[in-house]
This record gives sequence, structure tokens and C-alpha cells, in this order.
Amino acid sequence: MLRPFRGVRFAVDDLGAVTSPPYDLISPEEFRELLSRHPNNVARLILPGAGHYGEARAELSEWLASGVLTVDSLPALYVYEQSGVGFLQRGLIGALGVGSTSVLPHENVMPGPVADRLALMRATQANLEPIFLLYEGGGTASRLVDDVAAQRFPQIDVRTRDGVHHRLWALTDPDEIAAVGEDLRDRQALIADGHHRYATYEALRTDHLGPGPWDYGLAYLVDSTHYPPELRAIHRVIPALPLEEAAARAKGAWQVHEFAALEDALAGLATATGPAFVLAGEGSSHLLTDPDPLQVERAMPPGRSARWRALPTSILTLFLLPKVWGIDDSEDTVLVVHHDPLAAVRLAQRHGGTAVLMNPLSTADVLTVAAQGERVPRKSTSFGPKPRTGLVMRTFAAE
Repeated sequence: MLRPFRGVRFAVDDLGAVTSPPYDLISPEEFRELLSRHPNNVARLILPGAGHYGEARAELSEWLASGVLTVDSLPALYVYEQSGVGFLQRGLIGALGVGSTSVLPHENVMPGPVADRLALMRATQANLEPIFLLYEGGGTASRLVDDVAAQRFPQIDVRTRDGVHHRLWALTDPDEIAAVGEDLRDRQALIADGHHRYATYEALRTDHLGPGPWDYGLAYLVDSTHYPPELRAIHRVIPALPLEEAAARAKGAWQVHEFAALEDALAGLATATGPAFVLAGEGSSHLLTDPDPLQVERAMPPGRSARWRALPTSILTLFLLPKVWGIDDSEDTVLVVHHDPLAAVRLAQRHGGTAVLMNPLSTADVLTVAAQGERVPRKSTSFGPKPRTGLVMRTFAAE
């Protein structure tokens, strides 16, 4: 499943200042703040802007030539640990074989982000940040990860401004690498984060007729039995739909409960036992519960499992958006905000629109749907903690 590679790493004094969150979690404000921290922040590479992919290639080449970035002398699998208040996660970073049936996508992708990441990877000939995979382990690889973290001195030991402590070890011993490969050989892994990047790996592979470094993509693999992930919600914002109109149109298909305080509506959402959403923005908030089951059933496509039909994001994408509000779920009409309901409400207020706040899916539902070969609607899940970008990268030239 994973093979070693020659990691590309920063050789600067303040390592925390050159790293960043994953590209799709960086707001324009945070992007500017990251660049103000250090002239070589990795955000310059992962977010060059549409049409400026050549600038990312030039930056990468310059940083390699000047020694800002260095290439490890030996191929390695990298043991990676993240820790903070109340959490610890460890896993392996390596080169993942692309196109394997052992990799289980669970979420649909949109063409725009895939085209963007593909243009960046074609220009840089590099995997600049890993996708995030989960597997049910408990074997040799898991034990080795914990042994390395407990007994060996890390090559990277840094705390980033968000309070997370990151440590990294290079695993270069051929016998240890072989033992990891044997343990992982027949296991399956769920894509927890990075569906668009994995789709990009697949598209990049089709650019080439013969074998090469494009047959692999950078990945972070975590044993979910040892380190159960956190699954958080991704909220929606509909700029063109005023809040009162959204609530009024929902009354024909949902029970709509009005709350003067957003906190009270969110408390009702947290205790809801069925599909539920909070609509918020300027003015009162509205809790939607108990959708009309006949209307929901008519909106669901044939051939989907009962588990898939009951997912909140399926009901949102196939029923609430198109049938109740007449809105297609596209990148232009429906914005997404990861995790923070208050940030979604502020964005809706700036646009005079509606924030649609939701509960996270359950990990069990996601795993069941993926095992059945189904994919949930786009931006349904946000597993964490996500790997920090910039700790270790992979270039095709180094392979």
C-alpha cells in the first residue's frame, strides 16, 4: 500500500513558520497571515492562484537550488505524530500506489478543484501535501509506529501556532520497511481527507503511458483502531438565498422552529435524532426537523442504499437544496465552511444569505457507505486531525 520515498523537507530555523493547514482550509485572510510569517511559507506553493502554477514551479525550483528545501539522502517511510490538548494521532507517511482497489473513496468530487490541483501537480511535478487515509490495523505497522515514537529521537519536533505539537521520524531500515509492507499488503484504507487530490493522482497517472513516479501519490495512513479520528461537520452558505425566504419555503416540507438565539437553535440541532439543519444569518435562527418522508423519498435517486438515503448530506443535496429551494449544489451557488458554525453565519450575513448548519456524519455511516461502493455527496465529511502541510513533501525528480 505504501512505499518509501526521498522526502523533501524545509531546512529553515523556524519550521513552524513555513508550514500551513491543508490548502482547502486556508481562507484569504489566513493566506495573507501565513505569508507574513515567513517568505518561504508553503502556502506560496500550494495556493499560487489560478493561472499562476508556473510561479509555484519556479518557487519550488528556487527553494531547492538555494537550500531552503533539501532532499533526504535515503528513501524512507515517515512516522508522523500530532498531539495537543486531549488528542494524540500517529501514522505513516509514504508513497501510495494509485488506482489500487485497496483505496476506498467515500465522497464525490467536483471538477473545478480537481482541475486546479492537476494543473498545480503538472506544473510542479510534485506532491506538496499528503492525502489522509484510515485503516483498521492493529498489526506490525501500528506497533512499529508506536515503538519509533516512544524510543527514537525525531528529526522534526515543532509546535505550530495552533498549539499542535508535530514530530517526524524517517524509517529507512529495509527490514522494518519490508515488515510494514507485508502488514499493509492486503488491507483496505478509507480516504478520510483528500478526495480531490486522489482524483488528481489518478488523472496525472493517465498523462503517462509508462511506469514512473506518477504511479504514486503522497499519503498519510493512520490506524483508526489505535487512533480513532474526529469527524466534524462542513456547513453550507447560500449567498443568493435570503434567510427569511429560506425558512418560509422550507415550511412546506419540514417542521420549522424559530429561535431568537442561535445558541438555542444549535442546542436543538445537537439533540435531534433525525435529519435536521439550522438556518441562520441576519435575524432569528430556524431549526428544521422531521422532513416529509414522502417528499424525501421521491427526491432520492433509485439504486441507493437505505443508509445513503438517510445521510443528512444526501437529504441536503438531493432534497432541501434542489426540491425545496430550487438550487443546484455547485461551487458557485453553495459555499462551504469547515467546522465553525459562527464563521458560516458571519459569511452568510456578509452576503445577505443563509447559513445551513448541520451535525457531522457518523464514522460508522461513512465506513458502511464506502464499503458498499457508494460515495457521499461532496464535502460531507471532515476527518481530523489533518496532517500539517510542509513537514515533508515529494517531488518526482527525487524519485
